[in-house]
Amino acid sequence: MPRYWLMKSEPAEASIDDLAGAPGQTLPWTGVRNYQARNFMRDQMQPGDDVLFYHSSCAEPGIAGLARIAGRPQPDSTQFDPGSPYFDARSTPAQPRWLQIDVTLVRKTRLLPLSEMRSCGELATMQVLRRGNRLSITPVTNAEWQAVLARLGG
Repeated sequence: MPRYWLMKSEPAEASIDDLAGAPGQTLPWTGVRNYQARNFMRDQMQPGDDVLFYHSSCAEPGIAGLARIAGRPQPDSTQFDPGSPYFDARSTPAQPRWLQIDVTLVRKTRLLPLSEMRSCGELATMQVLRRGNRLSITPVTNAEWQAVLARLGG
């Protein structure tokens, strides 16, 4: 089982700065509406797993910081809120379809842009670099994790 993850967030929705400014520097990772990403949270993510916090759908996408899984998955509260863009009318509190997981800040880093990631041979296998990959949560191998840390200076 992986113990490293890459989690994508649009900075306008939840940025590394939002995480740094949150109470306890912890945020619930809500709004995941892909079954494979949900299943990673449900079946494989564990408290203490390390996370590459990735800014997506922005002027310069890339890894903006390091985080850690801070709790066990629980029902995503946004699925029950009719005012939320993540509302799911088919989901009920008795049978929730979607999960959220708490993420806590380890440290903000320099931005490791997608362009630099693509130029690094050690990162060639990362799922985030594959054409057509749209998953918001992907596993990261130990070798990929170490290569990212080396690029970020530890």
